[in-house]
Amino acid sequence: MEMELDVQITKKDLYDYQLHHAYTSPSGLFGTIVGCLFVVGFINTGTPLYLVIGAFIILYFPWTLHIKAAAQAQSPVFRKPLHYRLSEEGLEISTEEEKQPVSWESITKASSTGKTIMLYTSRTNAFLFPKRVLGERSGEFVQLVSRYVAPDKMKIKTA
Repeated sequence: MEMELDVQITKKDLYDYQLHHAYTSPSGLFGTIVGCLFVVGFINTGTPLYLVIGAFIILYFPWTLHIKAAAQAQSPVFRKPLHYRLSEEGLEISTEEEKQPVSWESITKASSTGKTIMLYTSRTNAFLFPKRVLGERSGEFVQLVSRYVAPDKMKIKTA
């Protein structure tokens, strides 16, 4: 089984990935909990400073991720579509200038959000496959990936 895709990564795709990555990490969850505790402190005491601090903590992280995604989307890597070829050997990522092979053994985790399927090659690096691009081939894509990625590394929600 083989599949080829052309994927144009947008600012929204990068933001979706960054939100997912940030809020599934301990630091992202910790920051949100601290922000919520300040809001609860405001509710209990009526001290406006608690509300300001809580709102700042809760909103700061997504805002900075949005700015980071916008900057990253301007990178030459994301200006043109990436061509992916998935086969028994792994993934092959092509641009006009180069081809990069990635073995299935290099995939450390396969995860998803409501908008994107991500194949991680490290704790912070992933190949993004927006579901808007996969369309009706989304199920076929997940089936292909699950053939080569160990079940304990598969964290893809199908819905």
